Amino acid sequence: MHDCPTILTIAGSDSGGGAGIQADLKTIAMLGGYGSSVITALTAQNTMAVTGIHPVPADFVVQQYLAVTSDMNVRAAKTGMLLSAEIIKAISQVLAQRSFPLVVDPVCVSQSGTRLLEESAVAAMARNMFPLADLLTPNLPEAELFAGMRIKNAQDICEAAERLLALGPKAVLIKGGHMDSPASTDWYVTPGQKAIPLMQTRVDTRNLHGTGCTLSAAITTHLGLGLDMLVAVRRSQHFLHAALRASYSVGAGGGSPNHAVPLVKEQARLGLLRDLADVGLALSILPRFAKLIPEVRSNFALALPFAASNDDVAAFSGRITCTRRGEVILAGGPEFGASSHMARVVLAARKLNPRLSCALNIACNESTVGAVKRAGLTAAHFNRAEEPELDREHEGGTMDWGTITALERHKTPGAVDAVIDAGGMGKEPMIRLLAEDTREMLGKVRRILDIL
Repeated sequence: MHDCPTILTIAGSDSGGGAGIQADLKTIAMLGGYGSSVITALTAQNTMAVTGIHPVPADFVVQQYLAVTSDMNVRAAKTGMLLSAEIIKAISQVLAQRSFPLVVDPVCVSQSGTRLLEESAVAAMARNMFPLADLLTPNLPEAELFAGMRIKNAQDICEAAERLLALGPKAVLIKGGHMDSPASTDWYVTPGQKAIPLMQTRVDTRNLHGTGCTLSAAITTHLGLGLDMLVAVRRSQHFLHAALRASYSVGAGGGSPNHAVPLVKEQARLGLLRDLADVGLALSILPRFAKLIPEVRSNFALALPFAASNDDVAAFSGRITCTRRGEVILAGGPEFGASSHMARVVLAARKLNPRLSCALNIACNESTVGAVKRAGLTAAHFNRAEEPELDREHEGGTMDWGTITALERHKTPGAVDAVIDAGGMGKEPMIRLLAEDTREMLGKVRRILDIL
């Protein structure tokens, strides 16, 4: 029988489905846990506003908790919206007897600006809940409220974290989404240790409803699965980042993360491998395609929707090669993670043009460069001599740096069809074609061959 750990969420209900209990249960299920719940309040809300709050009596909140924990083997729990001092005091008494890790998300205000923690409950939250927390996860406004200070920079975050640790939690994660900065940085702090900045690229979306709930629920689930705290935090960041990139636009206001993104990616895997096999066959029978294969051989990389790592990008395990007579050979079948270099090209290019899904490397010489231009394809360039030392030392770092550099320097990054790499000492020159899908890529290859 599959061991599915029971994860408990103690929070308010969101009728709009994007935050609270609803977001928590979706997250728990998608990450492999069995979600159970204790509801502290009912809210009437949508993407625009919270129009009503109906608190659950404190004794019934405790009754729900005891019903769950007396029967189920809870592996980890989190708290979200607790609303009142009465609920906080009641639930903290039974939580003090628990034997599982607890994540406290000190929810104070909804995304739309409605108070979800009564002013009279602020002191009770700090006094009763913080000492129970294995991890406290405030956002910047919440950290400012409970630390009693303004936060404007990294130094302020470190000071605020120390003040919060003094209130009793074993660890603090201050979420930096509200800070005006190019990247979104969360700060992880434990007693006696320097703060660890955990950076993520920002996702350009207004669908931010329930992000805090989703992150804390993901951390809780990963703890219930037995992961170390810092590992649980990092994996949860990656889950939320992917969910935001795949977010829902529902209603007239800000939508929510797509908690089902792991399922979306998993369902796409088999079909993507079939698509890659088909495009490989099409390339192998294209007249004169062997003329485009470089000395190091070609490979075709195809990324899953919302790909986040090399393991989300498939390629041919033995590359695409050819005989001296011009016969094209697909050496090995399509596999995920088969080409880290070409996967890096796709993933780097997608940072500037999210519509891209595939890349193909071909020979770079005077004829092929001329054919790319005459085919009406837009090319961007990078020079390996300009590459920072740090990227050179990092395996595959040139693919990241070179692709991003070429696209960033082009006046229309979203229109780039090919990245030209002139090569360097011991490095063969290369053209890396980019496309939104396999059909578009085949069209670009045919145009180049027709000119050649």
